[in-house]
Amino acid sequence: MKLFNLFKKTEKTGGDSTVDSEEILEGSAQSNGTDEVETTLSLHPEWALSQEQEYVFRFLANELEPLKPNQISLSGIDIDVEPANGSWLVKSFFRSSLEQSISVGSVELMLLDAEGKTLASQEFDLKELGDIPGKSARPWVFVFTKENIFAEEPPAENWKLAFNVQSMVPHKLELEQAWEDGLTAEQKEALEKVVENMPKLKPREVNFAGFQVKKQEDGSIAASIFIRNGHSKQINIEKLPLELVDATGEIVARGSFDLAPLSVKANTSKPWTFIYPKEMVQKENPDFSRWTIRVPQ
Repeated sequence: MKLFNLFKKTEKTGGDSTVDSEEILEGSAQSNGTDEVETTLSLHPEWALSQEQEYVFRFLANELEPLKPNQISLSGIDIDVEPANGSWLVKSFFRSSLEQSISVGSVELMLLDAEGKTLASQEFDLKELGDIPGKSARPWVFVFTKENIFAEEPPAENWKLAFNVQSMVPHKLELEQAWEDGLTAEQKEALEKVVENMPKLKPREVNFAGFQVKKQEDGSIAASIFIRNGHSKQINIEKLPLELVDATGEIVARGSFDLAPLSVKANTSKPWTFIYPKEMVQKENPDFSRWTIRVPQ
């Protein structure tokens, strides 16, 4: 069954969420008007609809509230569950009050309940919706897979589908004040370039990437790593067990570190140095031609 066939009901159980177009579209032309903007139905050009289906779409689109100028909106319709795999099929209108046609790339969408709690979140490539004409509303089904769902069942009413605007902000370097004060401008720039060239994190992924390791005169080992936060919210780390592994795959040092806690802002990478005292070191002559740092399994 094609996804557009899911649009059968004319009752709307979801709410609306809006953002300013500048938050998700670079260089979008802004209107100086203040009048409310009515949006008209725009169907994906590859959809072939029956007369009955088109009636449902037009009825739902006509019931939508006007937008303000320069807004992008998601207007929730209803949610079905796919029995075969437990996915949630979230039906919504993608709406634009801009004058010109737009195309949006990848962005994380969050399904929120009436209290604003996140029930599901997943990254979608909105280019699949095609070009969205100016002042239009395009119906779409956003399929949230089971691993991206955090509740037992979908909400019956008063839910919203919202843009995670933070997910569209480029991943960047975050420095603690001690690092900010202690590094030269050239060193900061070098770290920024390293962060820029790292593989993109998946939504909600947290990982560790080493960039410098050194054996100290007292027998301890200092390992400097990036703590990379792919969440849309700040994370706080209070205790972190870490293993240092050399090029041979052998564990060089193992220990657990108490942090204050250490906070890492949303969508950033923070450098931090972990010192393994001599008593935590398990291999005398490690091969650091390649090395990794990891949380023990």
